[in-house]
Amino acid sequence: MTLPRGTPAEIDERIVITGLGAVSAVGIGSRETFASLVAGRSGIDRITRFDPSGVTYGIAGEVKGFDPLAYMEAKQARRIGRYAQFALAATNEALCSARLDLAAEDRDRVAAVIGSSIGDFPLLEEQIYRFRTKGPGSINPFTVPRVSSSMASAQVSLVHGLTGPSFGLASACATGSHSIAAAWMLLKAGLADVALAGATDAPISPSFVDAYAVMGVLAKQVEDPARASRPFDRDRTGFVVAEGCAVLVLETTAHARARGATILAELAGIGMSCDAHHVTACDPEGRGAARAMTLALHSAGLDASQVDYINAHGTSTVLNDAAETRAIKAALGEHAHLTPVSSIKSMIGHAIGGAGALEAMTCVMALNYGVIPPTINLDNADPVCDLDYVPGVARRRDLRVVMSNSFAFGGQNCVLVFRHPERAQKTSASDRRPA
Repeated sequence: MTLPRGTPAEIDERIVITGLGAVSAVGIGSRETFASLVAGRSGIDRITRFDPSGVTYGIAGEVKGFDPLAYMEAKQARRIGRYAQFALAATNEALCSARLDLAAEDRDRVAAVIGSSIGDFPLLEEQIYRFRTKGPGSINPFTVPRVSSSMASAQVSLVHGLTGPSFGLASACATGSHSIAAAWMLLKAGLADVALAGATDAPISPSFVDAYAVMGVLAKQVEDPARASRPFDRDRTGFVVAEGCAVLVLETTAHARARGATILAELAGIGMSCDAHHVTACDPEGRGAARAMTLALHSAGLDASQVDYINAHGTSTVLNDAAETRAIKAALGEHAHLTPVSSIKSMIGHAIGGAGALEAMTCVMALNYGVIPPTINLDNADPVCDLDYVPGVARRRDLRVVMSNSFAFGGQNCVLVFRHPERAQKTSASDRRPA
């Protein structure tokens, strides 16, 4: 058994990102996904995961061309849900991206924190129907482990022999960001040297999509599905359900340097809060969201004037986009109108638990490539949403600090702040964070 190295007060290391993996509605892999986002390509289309003719809603952001057999044996693929398959695929890419050789690692010191808001909901739906029509004894014996939202982390740990902390968080649309924040805290506490962190969801099934539809939060179906999601636009009507996953490799700076890793970004700070306002609606004034943003900046030792870009939660609902705009103004003050903000949900839809992880991956890529993905379909500016939302076309910009917002049902908020890798590479491991 490997014991923690020092107390949290003795460690106080910077936490860095060294690897990325993704599966999204616009690409298999982080590079393909980011290239599509920068190009303004939409992955929203007619549903093909099931026959949508018998339901009230028929568009989604589906992952296209995903072959689980490229990442695992057929037997394993049959025994785990699509959401867990995504997690294994994204983890493989993240490990390769980080050039992390697990055979050379102390696996007691490698954590897996890969959440899911929904788990294998499509299988649950299918098995309930099977039980009701065929009776007791007809259920798939893998139903319980497949529907558990913690199984993405468990599968990653099983496949790679990871014996460090392993668990899955579920906080609705903030699951991905909370999972990455939890991994940050594990590393800060000295409970691991490396963490595989992110989230995944593959919830596209008849009853799940219909449940959102009857809530009235989904975008109105239009002739061209690619134009349905329109964050911050005057004519926005709701979000589009999607599936997807992203996994990041987090390390302490000491561990990353010791193995000669390339540092992609520093996860400089995190902020969390709860609106305590409503089970689904956010606080209209964005007070909880603003508090999470302010806490994240304080955690990073930064002030509002240093933020170069915000990857918005940006769901495309009337209430959320207005509230997030107010939150950004409250947190950044006069700097809010100088800060570019964009929503990739305009292109990939809302991947529920996977959303925050995909957005965190996008922030790291944006820092490295110096380019901000656009908000597409923003044709008519809403007077209430009066910030710079990078409409239509990606923008080149020297980025040093970027922020990723995730605000979930239940008022659960999580904000991540990433810093350009240059600072993490040049600063010694013994340095303290700015006060």
